[in-house]
Amino acid sequence: MPDATPMFPLSRPLMPGMPLPLRLFEPRYLTMLESVLVREPAEFGVVLIERGTEAGGGETRFDLGTMARVAQVAPDGDTFVLIAHGSSRFTVDRWLPDDPYPQAEIQLVPDLAWDDELDVALFAAEDAIRSDLIRASELIDLEWAPDTPLGDDPVERSWQLAGISLLGELDQLELLRATSVGQLLEQTVEASAAALELLEFRHGS
Repeated sequence: MPDATPMFPLSRPLMPGMPLPLRLFEPRYLTMLESVLVREPAEFGVVLIERGTEAGGGETRFDLGTMARVAQVAPDGDTFVLIAHGSSRFTVDRWLPDDPYPQAEIQLVPDLAWDDELDVALFAAEDAIRSDLIRASELIDLEWAPDTPLGDDPVERSWQLAGISLLGELDQLELLRATSVGQLLEQTVEASAAALELLEFRHGS
């Protein structure tokens, strides 16, 4: 029987290579943390909530997500502050009962392969995404600054561009379906440009 993977449904997808700060206070997720920390590697799955909320349970979830590998854990009163980082993508084969916390049987999705011929595409995509963030920063407060540093690995850097971009939750979820780095970069740039255009329209720019 396949192993059960601890799962954490959230209101935003996790992109590979992106940090995930969490404050855990619900009993089910404190129990999950205990289980995760004895695993090797210490990781859990993150999926986007389709309907419902993060707290309380009973939400409906999408069946595509990203593994989150624990980097730091620290107690803070009755809660725990956790920092994890996105790693491999996965699909859910079967959801298991939420007892004592959300769990699923999953299949990992193969990592994207880098091709040195994409150097120019990556450079152009990064320039476009950072330019969109600079323009957007004149209108709204951003979660990620235009000069946010990114990793050296080109595949990780491509995912991180998607993570810091202006994309909404469903656009980011769609990017998790990418089958090549070229597709990922192209769709990120297109979706970011569309998001900026909508933002400027709403703000009358």
